[in-house]
Amino acid sequence: MNDKEIKNQKITLIEIKDLVFNVLKNQGCNEENANALANTITKAEEDGAVSHGLFRLPGYVASLQSGKVNGHASPKIKKVSPVILKCNADNGFASTAHEFSLPMLVDAAKTNGISVLSIKSCYHFAALWPETEYLAKQNLVGFACTAFKPSVAPAGAKEAFFGTNPISMAWPRSNNDPVVFDMATATMAKGEVMIAARDGHSLPDGVGLGENGEPSNDPKDILKGVLLPFGGYKGSAISMMVELFAAGLTGDVFSYEAQENDNNDGGPPSGGEFIMALNPEIIADSNWEKHCNDFFQKLLSIDGVRLPGSRRHKNRLGDQYRSINEELLLKVKSFL
Repeated sequence: MNDKEIKNQKITLIEIKDLVFNVLKNQGCNEENANALANTITKAEEDGAVSHGLFRLPGYVASLQSGKVNGHASPKIKKVSPVILKCNADNGFASTAHEFSLPMLVDAAKTNGISVLSIKSCYHFAALWPETEYLAKQNLVGFACTAFKPSVAPAGAKEAFFGTNPISMAWPRSNNDPVVFDMATATMAKGEVMIAARDGHSLPDGVGLGENGEPSNDPKDILKGVLLPFGGYKGSAISMMVELFAAGLTGDVFSYEAQENDNNDGGPPSGGEFIMALNPEIIADSNWEKHCNDFFQKLLSIDGVRLPGSRRHKNRLGDQYRSINEELLLKVKSFL
């Protein structure tokens, strides 16, 4: 495939946040919900995670326009035990549920060493690292996962059954950026495949199968077919684990049920999210921080190694301008 000529426009992160906030307000969100999601989208752009930044906004808008998402959501939190929290997101975006519930999760983990949060009836279309990194910055280990509509074939199959089912883990480090990974259990996040299709890029071998069920490097063909799990049976098993955590434990829908219930407006389906916080100050030995920092330094001494999340964190140190696809920017502004 030949790359298309891509025209970008530079705008500041402040302009991005204001644009997103105003679009969401114009499309039916109140200030609280609009601000929560604007923060999440701006963080993605700041970190260079373009597949989860402004690129997602048309989908968010579609879900507001169709009426399936509550732009005035007021999540309700129930503490069923000292370490178990349940959040009903009130059919709102996940970002709002996080702002309501994560501080309570932190308090529970600080006191008890571990805490778990299950979120139901939310619409999650963003990266997962904002919630796990938030926990790591509170000196906690964070873990999160969520399911989606089927787009990934289980190992050995050619039919979609799993969502891209991302997982994220963040590990705290005093006086340093936390170590954070956030990855789809598919070979590639679907948003990245969609951007490759938009921009005319071909994809590496092994990403997915085309409409005819055969391996393909064409992202448009793969979007009509299926993505594959990373690592074959290993990634497939982890994707199944995410389904069980994000649906089985939360009581919300599995990916195939999300597909059955969704109106296919182009936005995210309703579903659940599982988040866990661990307090190493209580769980680990007293020297845990030095021990782990020594581990990271040993790892970094190997030529070619970088810590997960370091590229995103480096992007934050640059200027405040971001290059945005002109067609996307025009589309976003049309929602004002």
